[in-house]
Amino acid sequence: MNTNNIEQKFNLMFGKAPSLYRSPGRINIIGEHTDYNEGFVLPAAIDKAVYVAISKRDDQQVHLHATKYDETFQYDLSDIRPTEKQWPNYILGVVAEIQKKNLEIGGFNLMFEGDIPGGAGLSSSAAIECSVAFALNDQFSLGIDKMTLVHIAQKAEHNFAGVMCGVMDQFASVFGKKDHAIMLDCKTLEYK
Repeated sequence: MNTNNIEQKFNLMFGKAPSLYRSPGRINIIGEHTDYNEGFVLPAAIDKAVYVAISKRDDQQVHLHATKYDETFQYDLSDIRPTEKQWPNYILGVVAEIQKKNLEIGGFNLMFEGDIPGGAGLSSSAAIECSVAFALNDQFSLGIDKMTLVHIAQKAEHNFAGVMCGVMDQFASVFGKKDHAIMLDCKTLEYK
């Protein structure tokens, strides 16, 4: 996917150049439906991904835009809660989980797009959550380690999207490497 498109759209909408973050989707080779039962899985990151463009704001507002839907929503950091519209919940859930850890983030503009087909079992929602978690961690110098980012993204899906997923999707999106699969014990989170 060409990232020039999202950079140009972001610059037009928000009037500044963004920082870009990418998280891949995943396939699962072995262990379908065993991650939420704490079994073994063998996922691999794929070449399809979600891209997040972000910039800081000077206030406590969160401005979100999904290029796929051409929709923009605004929220206040002091009142982050699930919404009726589904896609903002993946992002707001990450914000809420970071806030629960008493880590401070400021306002931000965020735009995302990707080439992971939605509803295809390739974990597009986990890729959104993980790219947002990476972006906020970096932009606000939060110092969150990768394993904690996985748990933040998973809890965002549980608490805001209402999906009681296992840890595999977010784990593969955060720890996946090109041309490698991950043997993951979903109970102990040991992997190789």
